[in-house]
Amino acid sequence: MKKKLVVLSGSGISAESGISTFRDAGGLWEGHDVMEVASPGGWHKNRALVLDFYNQRREQLNNVVPNKAHFALAELEKEFEVQIITQNVDDLHERAGSTNVLHLHGELKKARSIGDASLVYDWEKDIQLGDLCEKGFQLRPHIVWFGEAVPMLDKAIGISREADIFLVIGTSLVVYPAASLVEYVERGTPIFVIDPNKPSMVKLKNCTFIEKKASDGMEELIKVLFQK
Repeated sequence: MKKKLVVLSGSGISAESGISTFRDAGGLWEGHDVMEVASPGGWHKNRALVLDFYNQRREQLNNVVPNKAHFALAELEKEFEVQIITQNVDDLHERAGSTNVLHLHGELKKARSIGDASLVYDWEKDIQLGDLCEKGFQLRPHIVWFGEAVPMLDKAIGISREADIFLVIGTSLVVYPAASLVEYVERGTPIFVIDPNKPSMVKLKNCTFIEKKASDGMEELIKVLFQK
């Protein structure tokens, strides 16, 4: 029976593919105040701006490809039951071949109804003002914005509790509630953290830090896993 490897991934893994990280200096993302483009208040203030912002992100996503770290995680499915919990809204894990990916913060290539959150659509093109769901409500990006609940959190907590090995890659563990998932890992479960800047959560038990970028860190992790 394969061991269950649970992976919490963040923006650092996608940064190597050329996708901008969410938290740049000064709280800006691609030149925008994040609260203008990633909050319910920003949406109510200027829907056109928000839609344009995510339309540009979607176009950018179509012009990048998965990197070595994404492919390495997909390759590990040969030896482990791999479950990825990602904070990222891109589809690079899936395009690299990972088959079990839970998106905590939504997906760029989906749209949902502002009047019925259960109506979610695969959406490759731009979302425009006037694009409506079947109930007549405007469509918005299927993204969890600041100040909104994280619908998939309970499922992610359950997955984290079942881990035989827990890997954190490309995230500094400062974005909550996602960062809290390590707290649900069963005592004694080995935890690996891959990040060039060692996170401040040094109190974690049974934790191995690999202070490298995602692709280099995955190379080192694979050596460690197969030595054992």
